[in-house]
Amino acid sequence: MSIAPLVRPSRDEDLTTITAIYAHHVLHATGTFETEAPTETDMRARRADVLGKGLPYLVVEVDGQVAGFAYCNWFKPRPAYRFSAEDSIYLAADQAGKGLGKLLLTALAAEAERIGVRKLIAVIGDSANAGSVGVHRALGFNHVGVLKSSGWKFGKWLDVVLMEKALGAGDTTAPE
Repeated sequence: MSIAPLVRPSRDEDLTTITAIYAHHVLHATGTFETEAPTETDMRARRADVLGKGLPYLVVEVDGQVAGFAYCNWFKPRPAYRFSAEDSIYLAADQAGKGLGKLLLTALAAEAERIGVRKLIAVIGDSANAGSVGVHRALGFNHVGVLKSSGWKFGKWLDVVLMEKALGAGDTTAPE
């Protein structure tokens, strides 16, 4: 009997699986424009950076195994951007198309809103990345634009799709 997927905060012991999931995307897909897979030490430092900023870094478990991860980081480092964060979501290759991305992004948006983020921004590698564009659209993100031929990977130029979603009061009120 299968257990319902569980979204939870990431833990140190998840890093081996998180690193493997991300490495697959680096080496075989165009959702990230990295071309060399980071080490587990690199991924540990990246996670520590996100958590050190008080931002969410989540995983989704399927039958007790980490099947994907999501986090957000500040969109830009300057103070005026302090209410805008960029989301990142990666699923194990065999877990795509099962609704896990939607589950992760929903939880990530809720956590981001809880800590005061007013705008979540998706910077999606490759305009042909229908899964990522689709999950963001399904959760209310609006298409903002396309940066044509912004990356070179696997011998071809790749676009970047920009999408955004207001969280909570968005820009209808001043932040506290």
